[in-house]
Amino acid sequence: MVLEDGTVFRGCLAGRDDQVALGEVVFNTSLAGYQEILTDPSYAGQIVTMTAPLIGNYGVTAADNEAARPWVAGLVVRELSPCYSSWRAETGLVDYLARHDICCIEGVDTRKLTRHIRSEGAMRAAIARDELGVDEILRRVLDHPAMTGLDLTRVVTTGEPYSVPAAGTPRFRVAVYDFGVKRRSLRLLSELGCELTVVPSTTPVEQVLAERPHGVFLSNGPGDPGVVPGVGELIGALAGAEVPVFGICLGHQLVARGFGAETFKLLYGHRGGNHPVHNLATRRVEITSQNHGFAVRADGDSVPGAPDLVATHINLNDGTLEGLRHRELPLLAVQYHPESAPGPHDSRYLFHEFVALLRKASVPTLT
Repeated sequence: MVLEDGTVFRGCLAGRDDQVALGEVVFNTSLAGYQEILTDPSYAGQIVTMTAPLIGNYGVTAADNEAARPWVAGLVVRELSPCYSSWRAETGLVDYLARHDICCIEGVDTRKLTRHIRSEGAMRAAIARDELGVDEILRRVLDHPAMTGLDLTRVVTTGEPYSVPAAGTPRFRVAVYDFGVKRRSLRLLSELGCELTVVPSTTPVEQVLAERPHGVFLSNGPGDPGVVPGVGELIGALAGAEVPVFGICLGHQLVARGFGAETFKLLYGHRGGNHPVHNLATRRVEITSQNHGFAVRADGDSVPGAPDLVATHINLNDGTLEGLRHRELPLLAVQYHPESAPGPHDSRYLFHEFVALLRKASVPTLT
């Protein structure tokens, strides 16, 4: 593996080993959940380094997929388990990577690589066969587009709208903007009585509001929030309609930008299942699952440029903004992943808070 600053890490290839994997190299601190990470659309365009030393020991099962296919550009591990043991497993991780054309490099000193990223920042990198030569691999890395200024939502979004029925009696209609939505989010909303219509990220907001949804969910997704088109029109129309809105991850950033806030790229981002977040309302600390490389600029509990928004959650590691709400409108958003796939369940209550907003909506419920 060659990083854009010329740093080289050597190891053994697994999975699809006859191609060059290009992307932004990042690290994830989760101890488990590698399949959910591989299939999280928010990782599109990224080479993910797992900090846990042994990956693949419990195999792979289709029930854990967060999308129809893996989205990572590549995988870096210390040790890839050659065997697996779990009553749920349907196949091994090595076979899964090969079947889905994912390039993996194992035997890398992932502790050293992680410390390098923490010091120098997330950067472009490539995984390739040694015969290609370091100079040629580095040339390809430098030719690859950087994450800043890259809109990947159009790559991962659904091509056509589709429906997800409520589990049990339907109570609310919710439109889901798919910027890279995870299946767990859809499942949790469905279990709370939401009848979902998932729409492509480029769907005109007027078309969505014409269906008179009780609420709108803005999903997670990859890339730079500053270049996602139509954000101002989308958030402005939702605010004007006073429809309840719940945004997570990229959705959180788009909400903030829609009201005038700024976003910026973090040095190495937050990725993993052990990030402490302070809930300013309850004064409790939530351990959260996170996956983002950009953040909303904040100043204490205020959001510069967006006076209508107020901070609700703060990251205890670096003080960055992790949640916000509107002072008057039924709108909440968080930077992290309350669906927790993988990760702790401390923040699942946010889905219930969204449903509480739906109950107060002026549109009659379905029951």
